[in-house]
Parts: sequence; C-alpha cells; structure tokens
Amino acid sequence: MSAEPASNVVLVHGAYADGSSWSDVIPLLQRAGLTVTAVQNPLTSLTDDVAATNRALDRQNGPTVLVGHSWAGTVISDAGNHPKVTALVYVAARAPDAGEDYAALAAKYPTPPANAGLVHHDGYAQLSEAAFLDDFAGGVDEVRARSLYAVQGPIADDLFKGRTTVAAWRDKPCYYSISTQDRTTAPELERFLAERMNATTIEVDSSHLAMVTHPETIADLIIMATRGARGPAPSAQGQPPAR
Repeated sequence: MSAEPASNVVLVHGAYADGSSWSDVIPLLQRAGLTVTAVQNPLTSLTDDVAATNRALDRQNGPTVLVGHSWAGTVISDAGNHPKVTALVYVAARAPDAGEDYAALAAKYPTPPANAGLVHHDGYAQLSEAAFLDDFAGGVDEVRARSLYAVQGPIADDLFKGRTTVAAWRDKPCYYSISTQDRTTAPELERFLAERMNATTIEVDSSHLAMVTHPETIADLIIMATRGARGPAPSAQGQPPAR
C-alpha cells in the first residue's frame, strides 16, 4: 500500500506531555518544505483528543501525514480515517484495534517502570518527577528534561479507558519507530504493534522520547511518509531497518 504524497504534517503528543515535545522535529520538517501543525491535546478523554486532532486536520490544505507519540497512537488510530490523512506515523505509540482492550493487550508484555510513578490527585494523574526524568525522559539532557516535566500535561484518571471506534492503520500506510530503551512502553509491545500493522519500521536506541533524543531520525521517517515511500526505512544509529 503506497501513500499519496503530502505537504502537510500534523503532530499529536502523548500523555504526560504537550505539543512542545515536537519542538526539535518541527524545524526539520519545515526545512523540508512541509507545513507543520502540533495539536495541543486536552488529555481529558479519547473523544476530546480525537476532536482536537480532527480540528487540526480540518484546517490542513490538502493531503496530510498524521503522527502520534505514545498515547497519541490511540488518538491517530481513531482520527486517522479523516479524508485528508494519507499515512500514519507512530513513535513509540499505542495502536489499538477498533474496540480493543489495550490494557489487556499491554498486560501480556513486561510492565514498564514508569507505571509505578503515576501520582493521582482530584481525578487527574501525572508522573512523579523521578519517574518522568528517569523513565519517561531517559537520555534527555537534564535541563531539557526538567523543562518538559514543567509542561507535563495532567491526564484524566480514566483517559486510558477510552476505546477506538476504528483502526485507521488497517486502511492507511503506516510507519513505526520503536524505542529500544523504552521504560514507558515495553519495546516488545511496540514491535508487536508495528508488525501487526505491517508498518515500515525503524528501531532507535532511545528512551520513550525518541523525537527529543533523535529528532533527525524521527523527522526522516515522517518525511519518508510524506513522500509516499515504503521501505527500506531509514536506519537509526547504525542499526539495519527492521522492515
């Protein structure tokens, strides 16, 4: 399945983050001549996040590649059936099937250390500072990691209970970046998701925030998707492409 070339990219951030998590990737995409929009998810429900993403997609002028990190993989799997979306790019991201119990799927794989760092208050949750710096943002420069921690978006306690109504990855060309040192999502789970969607796949020697630690690699994969190219994917850190 080949994607139609696109001149627009919509970036969707995950839980415990905001749109600034894409700030290293955005100028690289703009330098490639692409129009880039970063969604600011409310993180209050899957429905709300999908609505925010659809509003961004509605504003695009023509074919668009939709990119999601972490939790946003669930969002783009639902919003990705938008008629302007030509391809989907997943960065260490969830990718549930329509109506799938993702928690049950994830439970079949090793429990990532970050899970133990969730702190709940008044119906919302955030990662503790230790969990954020050591697990979520591992490998990120400490000054930058603390800045990302400061803008961490609180998530609704029941955010992850939302289930998709569609799985756009079944109908759109897909690309997946696996983070091999991920302590927020099990790399083994990421590999399963990438294989299930038959994605053009790369493996990056990175923590969960590959777009911060390896922005050029992630930008290259997104640019590849905008050009409608399919494999071999660009290699990362000297490793051969996984697909």
